[in-house]
Amino acid sequence: MQLTRFSDLGLRTLMYLQQVEPGRSQAVTIAEIASQFDVPHNHLVKVVNRLGKLGWLSATRGRKGGLALGVPAANLRLGQVLQGLEGSLELINCEDPPCTLRGQCLLKGALNAGLAAFYAKMDEYSLADVCATRTGEAIITLHRQFLGQQAARS
Repeated sequence: MQLTRFSDLGLRTLMYLQQVEPGRSQAVTIAEIASQFDVPHNHLVKVVNRLGKLGWLSATRGRKGGLALGVPAANLRLGQVLQGLEGSLELINCEDPPCTLRGQCLLKGALNAGLAAFYAKMDEYSLADVCATRTGEAIITLHRQFLGQQAARS
């Protein structure tokens, strides 16, 4: 199983916001995150929109606007986030094209059980957990470098 790029960016966006939000001097923007992770701005807009609809992120428009977490990082469980971003994920589809083993095969049930176990295991970790120590320090360093580059351009 491999996560979509959409989910990957969603997790990275939440991690970035969780780490740089406390005491930030400037609002974190989509442009900043897109630059930091070297992703297309338009793709990140879609990710941020979805995170906002799920209530995990808030966005303020305007010149002094920016992004912020919508809930405490300790309350965001990774399994919940992945399910929200991935949507209803089936690892295999026995209906289209119709499988000749349909109704007699246990593979789909086994894969569904494995997927449920994956999400349950991911729910053991919060956003705050995965932003601890070196990961959090790396995000803070990225943010400071971005602010330094912005100041140099001004």
